[in-house]
Amino acid sequence: MTDHAPLSEPLFHILLSLVDGPRHGYGIIQEVESRTGGEIRLGAGTLYSAIKRIRAWGWVEEVRSPAGEDARRRYYGLTSVGRRVVKSEARRLEVLVKHARTKRVLPKRA
Repeated sequence: MTDHAPLSEPLFHILLSLVDGPRHGYGIIQEVESRTGGEIRLGAGTLYSAIKRIRAWGWVEEVRSPAGEDARRRYYGLTSVGRRVVKSEARRLEVLVKHARTKRVLPKRA
């Protein structure tokens, strides 16, 4: 696995959107926007250039469209490497938040 930490925010959100299963490009855009309450809005250019890179790195792969879905759409799924990358980045971010709580930048959890 190539070390690309820290991940950019768009890359992290794209990988996170695929944790629950394959999605097509527009589905990724919608999931990220919905999950972030509209704070993160991926443009098509950002999405597809990121997908091109992370496919080359072996983090995602193009998969068959689910039964009953439009076969013309390209669906993308996480590889085992991609799953490890998103998990590693989430842990890295968790440690950063822990340090911020220790320094009282953020309140301690109740």
